[in-house]
Amino acid sequence: MQAATAEMADAAPRPRAVDPRGILQQNREFLDYFWDIARPERGTRLKAVESLTEHLKSSEKSDELKYSLKRLVDGLSHAREDARSGYSLALAQVLSVFEEISLKSTLDQIKEKHNLQTAKKKQIRNVAFGNFFGVLALSQSTRLHKEPQVLLECVKLLQSLAQYRDHLRDLPRKTMVDILSETSEEVFEEVLFSALHSDLTSALSSPEQLELLLVAMQRFPSIIKPAKLKKLLGTTAIINKQNLPRLVALLKVSACSVKKESVLPAVAMDLMQASLREDSFPLFWQEAVVSGLMSEPPGPAHYLAFRMLGAALPLLSAAQLQVVLSGDVMRRYGEHVVSAQIPGRFRFAPEMEAYVSTFLQGCVEPDKQLQVVLAFTQLTHQGCPAVPSFWKVLEHMGLATLRRYVDWLKDAFCHPQLQDCLEFSTRKQGGGQKPDMQKESCVLRFRKWIIPRLTSIVENHQIKKDEDLVMGIARFIFFHAFFDTTKPNAELLETQTKLSVPLDPSTRAVTSSAFYSLLQYLNILPVLDDSMETDVPSGRRVLGVMSDGSMWMYRLAQYANALLKQDTHARSAQTLGAKHTQAWDSMLQSVESLEKKAKKSPEHAAFQHLLLIIGMQIFKSPEESVALLADLRSCMEKAQQNKSRKRKKEETGGDTSEPHWVEVVVEILLSLLSQPSRLMRSICKTAFSRICPHLTEPALNTILDVLDPSKDEGTVEVMHEMEGEKRNKEEEEEEETGEDGEEDDSSCDDDDDDDAMEQEEVDQDFRLELMKVLHGQNALAREEDSGEEEEVDDEAMMKLDKSLAALFSEQRRKRQGRQEEKERVRKERTLVRDFRIKVLDLLEVFLSKQGSSGLVLCLVEPLLAVIEKSMSSEVVQQEQDFLRRAADMFRNQLCRGKHYCREVEGREAELHEMLERLIGRAQKLPDSSVALYYFSAALYLVKVLRGVVKETDTAHIPATQERIMGKVDVARVTSWFRNALLSFMTRRKSPLTGDMFIDLFNRFPVLCVNLVDTAVENIAGAVREHQQGQACVMVLRALQSKEVKQLMTTAQWTELCQTTADQLQQSLQHTECKNKAVHGKMVKALELCHFLVKTVRSQKVEVNLDSLRNVLRSMNSEGSLQKAGQLEDTYWSVMKFFNIQKPRVEKVKKAVAEQVEQETPKKKKKGFLPESKKRKNRKKPTILEGMDTTVAPATAGGGVKGGKKKKKKKNKKRKVQGGEETQTPPPVKKAKAQQPQSKKQRGRE
Repeated sequence: MQAATAEMADAAPRPRAVDPRGILQQNREFLDYFWDIARPERGTRLKAVESLTEHLKSSEKSDELKYSLKRLVDGLSHAREDARSGYSLALAQVLSVFEEISLKSTLDQIKEKHNLQTAKKKQIRNVAFGNFFGVLALSQSTRLHKEPQVLLECVKLLQSLAQYRDHLRDLPRKTMVDILSETSEEVFEEVLFSALHSDLTSALSSPEQLELLLVAMQRFPSIIKPAKLKKLLGTTAIINKQNLPRLVALLKVSACSVKKESVLPAVAMDLMQASLREDSFPLFWQEAVVSGLMSEPPGPAHYLAFRMLGAALPLLSAAQLQVVLSGDVMRRYGEHVVSAQIPGRFRFAPEMEAYVSTFLQGCVEPDKQLQVVLAFTQLTHQGCPAVPSFWKVLEHMGLATLRRYVDWLKDAFCHPQLQDCLEFSTRKQGGGQKPDMQKESCVLRFRKWIIPRLTSIVENHQIKKDEDLVMGIARFIFFHAFFDTTKPNAELLETQTKLSVPLDPSTRAVTSSAFYSLLQYLNILPVLDDSMETDVPSGRRVLGVMSDGSMWMYRLAQYANALLKQDTHARSAQTLGAKHTQAWDSMLQSVESLEKKAKKSPEHAAFQHLLLIIGMQIFKSPEESVALLADLRSCMEKAQQNKSRKRKKEETGGDTSEPHWVEVVVEILLSLLSQPSRLMRSICKTAFSRICPHLTEPALNTILDVLDPSKDEGTVEVMHEMEGEKRNKEEEEEEETGEDGEEDDSSCDDDDDDDAMEQEEVDQDFRLELMKVLHGQNALAREEDSGEEEEVDDEAMMKLDKSLAALFSEQRRKRQGRQEEKERVRKERTLVRDFRIKVLDLLEVFLSKQGSSGLVLCLVEPLLAVIEKSMSSEVVQQEQDFLRRAADMFRNQLCRGKHYCREVEGREAELHEMLERLIGRAQKLPDSSVALYYFSAALYLVKVLRGVVKETDTAHIPATQERIMGKVDVARVTSWFRNALLSFMTRRKSPLTGDMFIDLFNRFPVLCVNLVDTAVENIAGAVREHQQGQACVMVLRALQSKEVKQLMTTAQWTELCQTTADQLQQSLQHTECKNKAVHGKMVKALELCHFLVKTVRSQKVEVNLDSLRNVLRSMNSEGSLQKAGQLEDTYWSVMKFFNIQKPRVEKVKKAVAEQVEQETPKKKKKGFLPESKKRKNRKKPTILEGMDTTVAPATAGGGVKGGKKKKKKKNKKRKVQGGEETQTPPPVKKAKAQQPQSKKQRGRE
């Protein structure tokens, strides 16, 4: 026994020491694959399937393969859809890799596990899905066609699953179709045809069975011949008049089945292909689609017809396309596009665009491409095409087809043939009435659609086009925007076609606007020829030029010049005089002279752009363009002679009273910016970026004057006064000439103006005038005449009426004038704000291009004034946008820009004065948000004065502050910031914040060294707890800075630490956490204590911390800092340095306290109700006068026992007058409850 026990003891621990851990780990990884297969994430499932397959191939263990097969089969009926699909895919992969697994045994295992006959009613759905996914796994294993018998059993199983349509829908039929598409012809004829005979015979009973027959006919045409089809259906063809009614019904059913999916049913596509094979497509389209589906109300049937139209485009010939695209389906599609513009309605247009895009991508015949695009273009509603002018479908057109399409658009613009269009009208407009196709309104709508379509072809960079096509479109739009044909000319192609219907002013205005929009795009258009882009040495793309290097605008200017020269063939829409043509000719000469210089000098390129853009404006506004061209030419001449003038002025000291050429250019740019044109805005930005290096201070001041709020208000007031005087004069003239007419009009408007007069305050001047009129006509009653009624004759009354009418009409005119004045001021302010936003573009360009220029310093104070003024202005969205842009530019591009001003030589005094003004202004502002910008500007000026700091300057221990701070007067600047810091610490309401000084300490260590003593003093001496906490944060940042420690000697560092410890002792002494401010201050002070004690301990600084330790210990004398929280955690982290640990709280005491709390409420049974409200008073029976006292207890007891639960709430309300109570229910309720019963009994009797 002992030997056996010893052997067992020796043998028992061996498996524990060697095997279990590795086996468990291996099994754990293996089982995780099955968990991951059921994950909701698709990527996780795919990775798990791949890992499981690789593991089974590498392990080669039969038991693991058997377990995997069983586990995957079990998982086919999982409750979650993602898990079922994952297990099905994994089973398919395993069967595909391990061909030794028999499909027959696997199918039997699936049937046995997921038996529909023995499954419970609740499990029918999951079991049905298990069978379906099992067959799906077998079909996806690519081995099913090798075993015909298994294939036959799978098809039979799918047929049996068709009865569970509520759960599986049409999935079994679709799987059968997929199996048929992969089955060979021999297997289908020998095995499947007999099994599917019943389904093929009843093909016209459901869409799924019809689809099965259509797939079989398409897959095996040699087996299902017309003779065999006649045996199945009774007809030799699918598409015939006998089957069409049933086919239409099946199409409607399939349309409703895909209502949510919004896809084309496969049966509809197969029917179209069958009709094409049987040469019966016209019959099918007319009877099944047009007469069948389109006869239904708008809904799923119509959408199915639209989808069939889009899907049929790649299948049809040109003749068939003509039939389909000019029929009723297209017309109904147009009606849907127009009616679907109402928000909330379903829109089919994106699907149709996808179908047309697919057709254009796959079609290689240009004629068919053009036919389809023209058909959708000619689908019009009152002359306007249903498709949008910007149509992404055109991206897939070939270049040759696109040229032909553009030519058709040009011809349609000149000669609109609206009778060839497929016109439609909505139901509200009356579908039976045909609109007059030759109406001028239809022609106008059609032309106004063609121009944006042409511009969209150019502006869409996805459309493949060449320079000739783009130039042809630009010339066509320019010609019809500003010229008319008088006589054809072979050299000018646009003059060879004369308009059949003249252009109206509105169409010409649309064309003109489209041309300038196109001109803006051409100015930023990359080179269409790729060969030039490779020649550019730098990686930057060349914009706005053609492949030969000439600008698009210059080519268009040359074309415009040719039209002006051929005045006998083309006539300008604007009357251009001699001065206009002279200004145009001089502009072209200047551009030609600058052509060679522009490539080398950005200055000349800017002039060239400005000359061209202003010259092209001469066709729109001739007078303004002539004046601007004259100024620009003078600027150009001055710029070219600038160098020689400078030399002469230096030698002879010539007159400098004339403005610099840059100043004039800036004024021209500002005048161009005032125009509401995106083209002008982009051109001005481009031109200004090229003249930025030549910008002078007066030119920059010209831009800043626009943003100056004070100057703008003065000009507005002057304009108001001038216009007010003019209006008064006009009113006086109207009063003299049209007084009689006003009297007639006033009688009509009196009722409308009375309400407005009542709402406004009574004008005293008007009251005096009214009293004068009444006194003058003796219409006021006097005291001596109060007793007698004096009658006024008719003549006096008429005279009084005229005087009153004139007085009230004048008052109404004044009130209307004030309203118009308010509206005019509002519009004027809107225009001014919009102009200022555009001017900010120039400043952004200047900061990005010339951020290191000395002129940048001129922007500081004007931008601050703009921000301060906008902060206090009215809350308008436009004003908020302007403020946001100005503040963002000031903060990010000026103060925090990568490049800042370094040209401060000779301007030190000026910058120091500006710095003093900014710091002083920041202390006087009422709002801290504005003060933040002033303080940031002050820090920016300190950075500018400091210049670039080298690493060698800060490496030396205390190097001179002058060497580190550059040209900063450290003493003066320190005194200004110290005063600001004292103002923040001593004022209860200060616009300055602690974050401002923390930023100062972080960015400038020298100033931090000079100001840290002031911050230390205010740890305990600041006026409020908030400032004391901010002082702690400042000192903490100073102690954490390595640069600050390097700038201080050891003695200074020791003194700073000692002073900080003393101030912390005073701040924390006798402090009670009574509110949130004190709590925050204590947290910041303890954080400073933590770093200070840690630094003193680690660096071994000679600092006495005994008094600080005593104060800290006294803070927890009552045990108030033993809970969890930020304050408590920080406190105990500090005390840890003094070897004082946080005491542990025993949990037993808490449990005892809970027991005590649970026991104490048991003693209080009656609660805290007053004596008059306690139940004992209501339970006592009331002794009524004249009754026996022995009856009352019995009655009361019976009442309580019989209905205590049900009548508890009722007994509270049952009180007799005088405080008496009754326990019996009221007899009235019993009577009410018994009334229906008594009526029934009476009826029976």
